Order: sequence, then structure tokens, then C-alpha cells
Amino acid sequence: MPNTQLDHYAHRPTPAKHALRLLAHNVRRPANVGSLFRLADALGLERLHLTGTSCLPPHPKLHTAARHTELHVPWDYAPDPLPVVAALKAAGYRIVCLELTSASIALEDFRIAPGERLCLVLGNESVGVSQALLDAADATVHIPMHGANSSMNVACACAIAAWAITRRF
Repeated sequence: MPNTQLDHYAHRPTPAKHALRLLAHNVRRPANVGSLFRLADALGLERLHLTGTSCLPPHPKLHTAARHTELHVPWDYAPDPLPVVAALKAAGYRIVCLELTSASIALEDFRIAPGERLCLVLGNESVGVSQALLDAADATVHIPMHGANSSMNVACACAIAAWAITRRF
């Protein structure tokens, strides 16, 4: 059988959703937010929570990056992320920040209990996750970096972390 590229019409989506949500606080660049929508759709994540000064649909650059997935992924907006975090905790979600901190653990060492529901918190492109969100979190994870730089693009980092987390569900 030849190895030929399939077109989009060959794809069959599944209704299954992982018990993982994203909370993006002050993620301002439309391409990054659009990429988060596309990632949430691709991995079957439950919902995207946008807070603070995050770029919101409808936005033409977000739409281009999202490739229309903002029309399919459930999302909401709140100016303040802390009430969203409180509501998620009350609903049984474990809040996990993606940030390099003095107390963060490497992503590969992060343990997930069977049946656990998670919300991965992402921060601003320049300053990362706010201290208030770090204080409200149940855990903080980081992606070990081996190069000269200590960080990566928020959408890229989210893709790595979300993929690693969904593989453990």
C-alpha cells in the first residue's frame, strides 16, 4: 500500500473529550490564541477559558490561526481569572500552571490520578503566569529546556504539555 497524504475529507472527528481545560490569562497575540483553539480542537479538550487582556474571537488573525476551530471549541471570557479558578476547583478540577518557578516540577514527573480533571493555566507571552494564579494553583509544571533560552512560545509550550497530559488520561 503506498504512503500517500490524505486530505481533510478523510478525517473523521471523534466526540470524545479529555478532562482537560485551558485557561489563558493575558495571552494577547491573536496567533497564539488561535493556536490554542486549534490545539484544543485537535486534542479533544473540554473548554478554553480566556481571561484578562487575552485576544478574543472574533478577530481576523485569531480566525486565520484557529482555522475556524473557534467555532467548534467551547470557550468563555472573564476579566478576572481568579473566580474562574475558584469555580473550576469547586467543580473538582485540579489547577496546574505551566511556568518555570522555584517550586515547579518537570512535566514528565507530574502525576495524574485516574479520573482526575485538570485545568492547565497559561500566562502572558512576555511575563508568564501571574503570581496570583501561581498562588491559586494546585501544582506548577515546567518543560525542561536544554538550550540557551529558558522559555518557548506559549502556544508551543501548551501543545507539548497538553499532549503529554492527554496521553496519561
